[in-house]
Amino acid sequence: MRKLVYFVAATIDGFIAAPDGSWDFMTIHDDVTAFMSTRYPETVPTHVREPLGVEGPNRVFDTVLMGRHTYEPALQAGIISPYAHLQQFVFSRTLPASADPAVQVVADDPRALAEKLKQRPGLDIWLAGGGSLAGQLLPVVDELVVKLNPIVAGAGIPLATTGFDPHRFDLIDATPLDSGVVVLRYGAAAR
Repeated sequence: MRKLVYFVAATIDGFIAAPDGSWDFMTIHDDVTAFMSTRYPETVPTHVREPLGVEGPNRVFDTVLMGRHTYEPALQAGIISPYAHLQQFVFSRTLPASADPAVQVVADDPRALAEKLKQRPGLDIWLAGGGSLAGQLLPVVDELVVKLNPIVAGAGIPLATTGFDPHRFDLIDATPLDSGVVVLRYGAAAR
């Protein structure tokens, strides 16, 4: 069965973005880009894959799930299909249908769709964010990969927006990078 993997950058205090949704305070260092390009190449947006030398068929993911706020920066930059190398689902009750057939805007329950996608053959499914969507999908997340940035933000959009509902994850591995970012990979504990 395919895994649902929440792959996201976060601060030490658990925020994935500033209160306004921006994340530019979490500088993307060359070592982080190199890590993403080699270990999780599908997480590199299509328009920068070639300049970064990311080539070849998908190895880890073939599908991406995004919330509206995660998708909107691409739209604002005129990019309607930010991950054209993946099947793309955007969860929103307010966005119209996408002009690109590779991007499906979904207003339905994200958990039902994620569970259905996990049953289909293919590579793993990348949950790109944001915090609200991650909170809804947390009960069915199989793996959590956090690029932990050496920053304390103090406030912002949490890694998963949900009421108090603890979910246990077990550490699989930790990869410290020279920039101070530590990539932590967790597997969901037995449910």
